Amino acid sequence: MSAPPGSVGTVAEPVATDPAVREVASWIRATAKVTVLTGAGISTDSGIPDFRGPAGVWTRDPAAQRMVDIEVYANDPAVRVLAWRRRRDHEAWRAQPNAAHRALVDLERAGKLRAIVTQNIDRLHQRAGSDPDRVIELHGAMMETTCLGCRERRPMRQALDRVEAGEPDPPCLACGGVLKSATVFFGEMLEESVLLAAQRAAVDCGVFLVVGTSLMVAPASWLPEIAAAAGARVAVINGEPTPYDQRADAVLREPIGGVLPKLIELARGSPE
Repeated sequence: MSAPPGSVGTVAEPVATDPAVREVASWIRATAKVTVLTGAGISTDSGIPDFRGPAGVWTRDPAAQRMVDIEVYANDPAVRVLAWRRRRDHEAWRAQPNAAHRALVDLERAGKLRAIVTQNIDRLHQRAGSDPDRVIELHGAMMETTCLGCRERRPMRQALDRVEAGEPDPPCLACGGVLKSATVFFGEMLEESVLLAAQRAAVDCGVFLVVGTSLMVAPASWLPEIAAAAGARVAVINGEPTPYDQRADAVLREPIGGVLPKLIELARGSPE
């Protein structure tokens, strides 16, 4: 059950002796279904910067957000050229899953994981070993391209090879239209089936973990409230405050790569 509106959830002390971590772990032990919402903060230990954190991509360069605005992207070739350079050099191509990704694999192997609903486009959950059928990619993935004209999808590698060969803004090979990554840009709608799957996972759980997301983007930001309304306990694990902290049952403001593995270890009954 969620804390009443206006109250403050339990805020964590240092991980090694933190009673809030032990409390959330006890909630996980007591339920058969945990749904986890992940954002960019879970991948920062893998070398992929987040967006809105102190060193985030958009914090350092607010204009970079134009590259994921669908109207700007579709109508400004210069923005597309910058976007293709960013895709070519993106940290995700070199990144490896970190301890937090692996902790969620452990949660799945313990038979507790209902689903991972992720805002990330890096596929690190699947590369860590999470069952792809349990990973709901709200915003798509950067490993494919899609055409704004004919909607054909192809592997991203094909387009990046063309960029490296000298095409700064490679058009669709099928129709000549504008290519983009197969991710959801600002101004685009999420796929209805994906959103419904995420909402079902929020409703059908006993504990809802919010991990590494600022909860600034809808409809992902609605999911904790949906889970709480269905009776789940909600714990926010994030380095920075979120709009939901005041209503969460617990807030663990610790580095994700340390606190999430510890939390899952305790939930599985391992000694401290």
